[in-house]
Amino acid sequence: MIKIITPITKNVIISLKAGDVVSISGVIYTARDATHKKMIETLNRGEELPFEIKDQIIYYAGPCPAKPGKVIGLAGPTTSGRMDAYTPRLLQLGLGGMIGKGARSKEVIDSIVGNKSIYFGATGGAGALIAGCITGQEIIAYPELGPEALRRLEVVNFPATVIIDSQGYNLYEMGKAKYKME
Repeated sequence: MIKIITPITKNVIISLKAGDVVSISGVIYTARDATHKKMIETLNRGEELPFEIKDQIIYYAGPCPAKPGKVIGLAGPTTSGRMDAYTPRLLQLGLGGMIGKGARSKEVIDSIVGNKSIYFGATGGAGALIAGCITGQEIIAYPELGPEALRRLEVVNFPATVIIDSQGYNLYEMGKAKYKME
């Protein structure tokens, strides 16, 4: 397992390969489709985003409310394709990586390669496990979106797998090719 401390630098990104298993510690941000739409609207108005996006990681999740005594509720990944329309612009601004589940569009993959970024996969259905890696959280923008608000998470040993690396190698496609050959 490769340990990563955020913010994620280009040197770290280009050293990672599709299939690498990682453990992420530091700060990441949650944003789903409604939040992505608001971020793009903010940029279209010529305003700055509510956080410095360069070298950051966005986790595609809308955590459940915390139970008493807990930092956060279940925090599993959502389908990444919902963010595909917004992702290239954020990558152009320096977003280092994304965590989600599922395939990405060709446009997003091309943008990952062109911007030397990375796409990690988190295990769907593992919301309780992932929540246990979150040691702090705060809503930093768009509270009206409820669970989809933009959150700053502090994470320790957040488990993920490199799905699409900065060279464009795609674990999903590699897996399909392997089974076609057998």
